[in-house]
Amino acid sequence: MNDSRALTPPFAVRLNTRPTYWHCEPGWEWRARPLADHLLWYVLDGIGLMRLGGHAWELRAGSSFVFQPGAQPHGTQAPQRRLVVFGMHFDLRDADRPASAGTGDLLPTLGHIVREGAFFAMLAQHCDASFRRGDALGQLQSQLYLQAMLLHLLDEAQRPAPSATDLALDEIVRAIQRNPGLRWSVDKLAQQAHLSRAQFSRRFRAVTGTAPARFMIQARLDRASQLMHETDMTLGQIALALGYDDLAFFSRQYRRYVGSPPSALRRR
Repeated sequence: MNDSRALTPPFAVRLNTRPTYWHCEPGWEWRARPLADHLLWYVLDGIGLMRLGGHAWELRAGSSFVFQPGAQPHGTQAPQRRLVVFGMHFDLRDADRPASAGTGDLLPTLGHIVREGAFFAMLAQHCDASFRRGDALGQLQSQLYLQAMLLHLLDEAQRPAPSATDLALDEIVRAIQRNPGLRWSVDKLAQQAHLSRAQFSRRFRAVTGTAPARFMIQARLDRASQLMHETDMTLGQIALALGYDDLAFFSRQYRRYVGSPPSALRRR
């Protein structure tokens, strides 16, 4: 596993060629000379085979490679399913180290299959479109999109694929945060995640660091604080909008969890 330091700035990239899409021609076979720089190579469609250093990877949509300088990859494709590839040449280094230092610990695993293919393809599209604009801002955006793609590959390679339960819990957390004023039920949310109430509470706490009921309260109170800061709504209107029928109960709960009454925040 890569050191987590590789995921934190400063993390520098510089494009050496424009982002490019290749629809590999009939009879295409790639025997690369030793690469002079890094190369991102991402398969959008088709099937084939990639070989490097005695290893081989089957190619399909989502296959990703970040080759280091000096690498000599050998790629082939199936004639009936020609490859469509996105990629670019670039320099990569950690700004905390000399440019001559190795970058192996900054690179994702060769042959990683991207799980969020639509998102990754969107990053590639924006990387290309920004570069084609030809202005300084477009160049900077293109480099940042490339950086985001590399970090996404590292992140996916280091994290196990989420289970159906993980995805359900993530959606539940986001739903609560989007609409904290709804009358959420722990039992109904557990059913939505296909878990017992006890299992749901345990998994929810592992994801958020807090119990479901407390998370719901905190989401409401966080939104209440935001509304008090950013709007002219009265405390009664805010309480009602967030599912509190009793303003006095809202004030007591706010004081209990925040440490001061909502009226104090409104005065400030």
